[in-house]
Amino acid sequence: MSRIFTVSVASVYPHYVTKLERKGRSQEELHEVIRWLTGFDESELAGHLEAQTTFEDFFAAARLNPNASLITGTICGMRVESIEDPLMQKIRYLDKLVDELAKGRPMEKVLRA
Repeated sequence: MSRIFTVSVASVYPHYVTKLERKGRSQEELHEVIRWLTGFDESELAGHLEAQTTFEDFFAAARLNPNASLITGTICGMRVESIEDPLMQKIRYLDKLVDELAKGRPMEKVLRA
């Protein structure tokens, strides 16, 4: 089992926010992609951040977007569509969405609209 599975989403969250704000994107846009991917509403997301939910429990509770499989490309040197472990793939989906936002992709494209 990878160490990232037991890390709290809340501990990584500020790094996502910082990365995006440095690139001119907002915390609201981060929430939009997290909600799109996980199916959480704003209060569910806030609850997970407050509770220090691990990535494992965060994605266990998520209702993964049916279009998540359209997320392709490379993150951390790995093709997300080729990652075998389902949990690691979901974590990398989130990383990829954050990365695309930071690179200035339009929200419609990030959300596979």
